[in-house]
Amino acid sequence: MPLALIMSSFVSASRIGGAAQQYVLAAHKIDPVLAPTVMFGRSPAKGGEGEVTPPDIFRRMLGDIEADALFGLVDLVITGHFSLPEQVEIAAGVLERVRQAERDGAFSGKPVVVVDPIMGDAPRGLYVKPEVAAAVAERLVPLADWITPNVWELGHLASRDLRSLDDIVDAVRATGRKALVSSAPAGPDEIGLLYVDESRATLFAHPRLDQAPNGTGDLVTASFGAGLVEGLDPLAAAERAARAAAETVKAGHAWNAPELPIVALGQRLVRPTAEVRIERL
Repeated sequence: MPLALIMSSFVSASRIGGAAQQYVLAAHKIDPVLAPTVMFGRSPAKGGEGEVTPPDIFRRMLGDIEADALFGLVDLVITGHFSLPEQVEIAAGVLERVRQAERDGAFSGKPVVVVDPIMGDAPRGLYVKPEVAAAVAERLVPLADWITPNVWELGHLASRDLRSLDDIVDAVRATGRKALVSSAPAGPDEIGLLYVDESRATLFAHPRLDQAPNGTGDLVTASFGAGLVEGLDPLAAAERAARAAAETVKAGHAWNAPELPIVALGQRLVRPTAEVRIERL
């Protein structure tokens, strides 16, 4: 069975962060291992007050995972929210050791590293400490196979204002990484997900709903990572992730769900049928 290591937040009562990504990966029959960087009972957007995982505990937790010889079995690493720059440094060391580990018995020939550089969003700006954002940019982004920022985060990484799809494509290629960029500009009443690699750029857009639960970016990152592990062409993995996000948000709206109905959707996440508009740039 494929194995994924997630280093991100854990929120007990909300389908956001690493806790949500566990369920997405499980639907794809990828075994998730979560090392939480911070723990909440409820979403901080609803007033939840969390507890940051101290660096020593975070290091020991990951050391125990490594001691079980799991680093050589990891097929996918997802990094997300970090509360302290020391956590980022620990995560960077983990990425290096996962890549160096012997892979006898692993599902894949080599691990895929997907870095979601969680830093902030428009119009609020940074919502992590500046030193955390700097550490993510300096230590994790260069180690990524793929990054999954929103447009604001990409602009922060590239130190430029992004106003158009062409601006976003140029900014991604300036980072030297391949990317799946959320909240990309699309048509009226649409929300976009922009795929960019060395030679291709494709927009996936679906209708924007007035209200949608938080966590779609986390869902997209996990769905995309699952597709890469499954051996899909990255562009096909991006399309499926866009359809999965559209399907989940639409179902949540129809069911008046306060959180993304990830578990209830089950295999609909794996084989989403929601329509998306595809525009090749």
